Amino acid sequence: MVNSKGYIGEIFASNREIRNDWTNGSEGNEDFEWDSDDEATTGDVVPSSESLACPPGEGCETGPSRSAMVCHFMGMGFSEDMIMKAIKENGEENSEAILEALLTYMSIGTSPSEYDSIPRDLSVLSNKDEAHDNPYDRVASVDEELFEDFPAEDRKLLILVEMGFPTNDASAAIARCGPNASILELADSIHAAQLANKLDDNLGVSTVSSLVEDERQSNCPRGAESRFAEVTRSKRRCTSTEDEDSVISFSKPMVGFSLPNQRMYMVPRKISEAAIGPPYFYYENVALAPKGVWETMSRFLYDIKPEFVDSKYFCAAVRKRGYIHNLPIHNRFPVLPIPPRTIHEVFPATKKWWPSWDLRKQFNCLLTCISSSRLTERIRRELVQYDDPPPLQVRQFVLNECRRWNLIWVGQHKVAPLEPDELEILLGYPRNHTRGGGMSRTERYRSLGNSFQVDTVAYHLSTLKNLFPDGLKVLSLFSGIGGAEVALHRLGVHMKVVVSVEISKVNRDILRSWWQETGQSGMLIQFVDVQELNPHKMEHLVNRFGGFDLVIGGSPCNNLTGSNRYTRIGLEGIHSSLFFDYWRILDLVKCLMGRTS
Repeated sequence: MVNSKGYIGEIFASNREIRNDWTNGSEGNEDFEWDSDDEATTGDVVPSSESLACPPGEGCETGPSRSAMVCHFMGMGFSEDMIMKAIKENGEENSEAILEALLTYMSIGTSPSEYDSIPRDLSVLSNKDEAHDNPYDRVASVDEELFEDFPAEDRKLLILVEMGFPTNDASAAIARCGPNASILELADSIHAAQLANKLDDNLGVSTVSSLVEDERQSNCPRGAESRFAEVTRSKRRCTSTEDEDSVISFSKPMVGFSLPNQRMYMVPRKISEAAIGPPYFYYENVALAPKGVWETMSRFLYDIKPEFVDSKYFCAAVRKRGYIHNLPIHNRFPVLPIPPRTIHEVFPATKKWWPSWDLRKQFNCLLTCISSSRLTERIRRELVQYDDPPPLQVRQFVLNECRRWNLIWVGQHKVAPLEPDELEILLGYPRNHTRGGGMSRTERYRSLGNSFQVDTVAYHLSTLKNLFPDGLKVLSLFSGIGGAEVALHRLGVHMKVVVSVEISKVNRDILRSWWQETGQSGMLIQFVDVQELNPHKMEHLVNRFGGFDLVIGGSPCNNLTGSNRYTRIGLEGIHSSLFFDYWRILDLVKCLMGRTS
């Protein structure tokens, strides 16, 4: 094993960016088929050996004993012996596996001193420049699927180190859990070891659920106790240990139950009697949560299995999310107009400056924070020193930072972070949705990074349009900047009343401004905290409006997201435990509506 954390990080970045440099994305192809067997990540078409050519000026000649593929890899700096060994192990047809094998040989057998030719400080630049960023604000994830052909143990070690875990802790977790353990299991094991002396042994999901159940039983309206007991019996199956056969997994590609223009396939979906509407409900959170989180949330939400979807099929940015809902899944339709799904289609002005060696077709998961001006200036200074294309090491560094921070090309040798207005376009919001009204640029980034991707959510909610032709009544929990409301409005669904709960004042102001500017004729009622919706208040609201047709929301993901390496402790976290308030309120609404029906 490699003992240098920095060196492993360099190899990981090199592997990731060389691979991107080779790929030719299919996302912008008009003939793209939605039902592809493999997930269409941002370009995963690898050139054949016939299409590979030697880089100009390398003096490499093909011949009977030296193929074009060997010549190409030699032009990248690998030795002929190393290349022949990789070809022998992986076959000449699989150029992608050969590349990753070569990188593996380098990571295991090459001294870091051989990388002295890499421009100084490049590998650590962003860490210095971005030290002020709040790690809790990051909404990003390491895509394990990009490295499926990498030797299992080394691949997982590299991914864990890239996620920010110490090398020793990552190695120890692999030793404890075995090389077949998933990344989430390994991350969970590392956190468990780090928190072993800090967490009380009695602090678990069963304790949290017991407290919620006790409060819920004491407050449930008279006559509903038997129904509540039936619903909560399944909740007591939640334990701190999970049967491996019960672990929820998401499909590859992450397409949920269906995608636009894709023929619906059979889905083994069961909804218990206790979960059948009214009201319909829709809950969202990050897909790559710690082990056991989605199983727990599924059990609390009436044992409904999640629908995992990557929003890259709906827009030009990756956004992997899970949704638990009881909505119909047939006869869905997308909101119009269909948004573009490639960077150059969304921002055509960038084509002029986009270098040929940056083959990105889509953005990574959008963040709640941005890169610093020092980083973009350092990139410019490095690039102006060389002709196009720059040396491989410089390209690797630039592409790594561009992918990490979603940088776009705005001039010769000039990159810049996405502006809030551009994030609004990618996420499906109207122009200037978050602009003005006293909202700072930093607050705009944070609010947009934590919001719904409107086109994805609208596709799921589209089945409600025919069910409620006269409009519906919405209970919107953790409303944020109004992603659910914007989605329903874009679908042409009238909202007769929206009871919104959002703790951020700037977000509440954004939603109210949008409500007024779009001429909504329904009623908007806003609350600050979900704790305000106690049984007495909920009974009043249900009686006043005759119940709700839709309960929608997504509780904070701070303690769930893979980029939070400090307090990624699942549903025990101070923020992510608010999921239990979503369940409490939903179950209370169903209980009250069941009593009045």
